[in-house]
Amino acid sequence: MTKKNLHTFHIPVMGLAYTIDSPIRVAQYGISSVVALADDDLIEKMRNFYSTKFNIPYEEITQKFHDYRAERITSYLNLVDKIVKEKFENFKTELAESKTSLENFMSMLPNTSDIKKGFQNLLDDGIAFKENIQNYIESHLFPGEIDVNIMTKLDKDNFIKNEQLPTEFNDAHAALRGFANSNLESSVVLSAGMNPRLFGYFENFKDFFPDENNFLRKKIILKVSDFRSAMIQGNFLAKKGLWVSEYRIESGLNCGGHAFATDGLLLGSILEEFKEKKEQLIQSAHELMIKALQAKNMACPEKPLELKITVQGGVGTAAEHEFLLDKYNVDSIGWGSPFLLVPEATSVDQETRNLLMNAKEDDFYLSNISPLGVPFNTLKGTTNEFFKQKRIHENKAGSSCPKKFLALSKEYDPHGICTASKKYQDIKLEELEAKKDALSADEFEKCKIKITEKSCLCVGLANASYLENDIKIKGQAQGVVICPGPNLAYFDQEVSLKDMIQHIYQGKSVIRTERPNLFIKELKMYVEYFRNEIQSLSGELTAAQLKKWNTFKSNLLDGIEYYKNLFESTMPFKGDLNQLDSCKSELVGIKIPVSELV
Repeated sequence: MTKKNLHTFHIPVMGLAYTIDSPIRVAQYGISSVVALADDDLIEKMRNFYSTKFNIPYEEITQKFHDYRAERITSYLNLVDKIVKEKFENFKTELAESKTSLENFMSMLPNTSDIKKGFQNLLDDGIAFKENIQNYIESHLFPGEIDVNIMTKLDKDNFIKNEQLPTEFNDAHAALRGFANSNLESSVVLSAGMNPRLFGYFENFKDFFPDENNFLRKKIILKVSDFRSAMIQGNFLAKKGLWVSEYRIESGLNCGGHAFATDGLLLGSILEEFKEKKEQLIQSAHELMIKALQAKNMACPEKPLELKITVQGGVGTAAEHEFLLDKYNVDSIGWGSPFLLVPEATSVDQETRNLLMNAKEDDFYLSNISPLGVPFNTLKGTTNEFFKQKRIHENKAGSSCPKKFLALSKEYDPHGICTASKKYQDIKLEELEAKKDALSADEFEKCKIKITEKSCLCVGLANASYLENDIKIKGQAQGVVICPGPNLAYFDQEVSLKDMIQHIYQGKSVIRTERPNLFIKELKMYVEYFRNEIQSLSGELTAAQLKKWNTFKSNLLDGIEYYKNLFESTMPFKGDLNQLDSCKSELVGIKIPVSELV
């Protein structure tokens, strides 16, 4: 039976905890969401919590188990799958027996939905309603996907004492194995770029290869920020006989969590390129995949498998949602940060949710708090920031680092240390103190902030779920880290699931403030990012840096011209032409330093 998506939106992964149980909350309504697989400790605690809640036997998987990380992940995903299926069966019965429930459900479907129209026809007909509606439900409704996310770069080596374990016990490898061994028929979303060793590990699991019926039991989704990256990664996997079923395009800056800025390429231009070159992407990967499958003596699809293009990052209105679907022919649109204000959909403690509701534009900022050294979208006033600053003032900077998922720096220890840890920061602060006489007071303070501003994301991004579910938090107080996109500044109230969906589809707005459209917002962020990059230059300007800045500025100017043509021909955007001109003037006014190298 061919599945047809009920919805034209999905809920992307958010943090470690915020979507950890979203499928249990929303999948029965046909809504797809993504579970983070980075924190197996959180996953095990959530398995315990939901086993108890649904009266399912639970046996703890401790760290004494040989393959505990993968086994924890497999067991949790199987539990989620079981609960979702049970909730979906109950929901189907409810729809068949209650017209009120059916009408409420229909109100959450897009007006363009053929399934919604089919339900309405059955309601209007009224003849043998219950029997017909049951048959229709069985053949047309499916639960949302239980997808998972793996950050490819979080692939830390692991040790037993001083003995390094084989590569398959690295964090990302074990997470992939946990998903591959689960009962799920869904997708793994790979984010943060290419990891050739991890990509090669997919070949160990037959579920990622098409069977004789061209069916993929488990699929691969790549989160990408431009077409070139998609082509390179997709072809790399195709050469191993692996098909990328979806490219999930994310705005480089106007997103939640880690921000991987493009070289000045703007979202509209990127979407246009994917639209124009989608067939090239498909054919290139198909030809390479067939060669690889033939060499492996495996089943070979005669025609290319399905490939979806989706987009996420900064979408905030029904008009924007509809425009992206129609203009760029995308298959689905990710709505992430706004769902942090929907208790039925995401796991957020009330104190943090209140902070999100009351936050203004200036409270959302691109920070340097991530130990990965990648810009990180976050929010002022978090409890994590409070505890971090308290330790700094008491000369106890740094985290106790209990989980070590980001212990990736091998500068001082071959096993790896996290740059947010007290161990690492003590060493760095001692080195800084030794150079104090050679630095001005201002330089010293800047260097100190650069060391101590890192936050413990492993604990901070998991704590919200513990707090919401009254699960005991052990160890050093870290508070909550929240990583919303700046688009959340325009949502200022707690919202029901039904109201948020109707906001997405029917334009029954839950936004109380004026906001720039998603393209203008991203453009402004890129101009600001470009200015900061130039102003923060320290040391000598290299030819490579100069070339990068010139390319960045050129791409931004090209993107502005693309938007100018788009806005002039598209009624909803005509009023934004003045903002484009303003952004262009601001960009032109940013002068790239002159180097003696040229």
